[in-house]
Amino acid sequence: MTHGDPHVWHASPRLVARYADGSLAEPDAWSLEKHLEDCPGCAALVSRAVRGTAAGAVLDEVRGAVLAAAPAGAERSVAPAGAARSVAPPAPALSRIARLLWAAGPAVRGAWLPAVLLVAVAAMALGYGGGVPGARALLLAIAPVVPVAGVALSYGPHADPLYEVAAASPAGGLRLALTRTAAVLAVSLPPLTLTGLLLPASGAPAAAAWLLPGLALTLGTLALASFVGCRAASGVTAGGWLCAVGAPVPGAPGGEVTTRLAEQLSRCFDGAAAQGAWAAAAVLSAALLTARRQAYDRPLHR
Repeated sequence: MTHGDPHVWHASPRLVARYADGSLAEPDAWSLEKHLEDCPGCAALVSRAVRGTAAGAVLDEVRGAVLAAAPAGAERSVAPAGAARSVAPPAPALSRIARLLWAAGPAVRGAWLPAVLLVAVAAMALGYGGGVPGARALLLAIAPVVPVAGVALSYGPHADPLYEVAAASPAGGLRLALTRTAAVLAVSLPPLTLTGLLLPASGAPAAAAWLLPGLALTLGTLALASFVGCRAASGVTAGGWLCAVGAPVPGAPGGEVTTRLAEQLSRCFDGAAAQGAWAAAAVLSAALLTARRQAYDRPLHR
């Protein structure tokens, strides 16, 4: 890399040459491709280098075929093979916003926030409008699997029509999965925790007691998804949690359902031992996810 501004790097001629002839290591090639998105100067250098290779001739043939089949005047919108953009780039602020919205994922861009708010409003309605004393317990039982569901809806071939393209891009793979997971957590955690604070305790754990378990389940889902895909992993973790927390409920008398649920949640959430176990689970899941990160570089199971 060559350096001008100490905060900006640019591709050196040697790096460009290695990229053009295909000898550059894949991680370095992805880093360069990501840099080219925002650097017209380096894009022009790479363009000239690629056009002088066999790949450049193939791209020229593809461009010619596209122009032959395109309507009249479309050639103005088709740049020469590998050529740098000659038009002014979009405004930096708008470009950053567009990339952020794309990276946030389908769940955050679509109906995810309304769905989370619906869960919060329903809990408030049960607690105050319906007079259900265990509304906080019901909310805390569901809250840890809400981010898990968001992960299932945010990443994978079933959730994103551009999944294959995104997974093959420099910003794809585990980086994109983590970005979308962070967006889901950012949207889910504040309203659910605030709602728990507003609901009567009625023997249920503290409103924020679910945060560490929710993080552990989310990381566990991402790690398991590297083996079986996002939907199956989400089903396993969410289903396992709901079965564990709801195990004592079927045998409870009608008026004690929420009481039994609150007791079970207290066993799962309260105390240093319980929270320490969830912290250990989160660390182990993160370690497994790190070890399995290359699985995200190829399409996950459907």
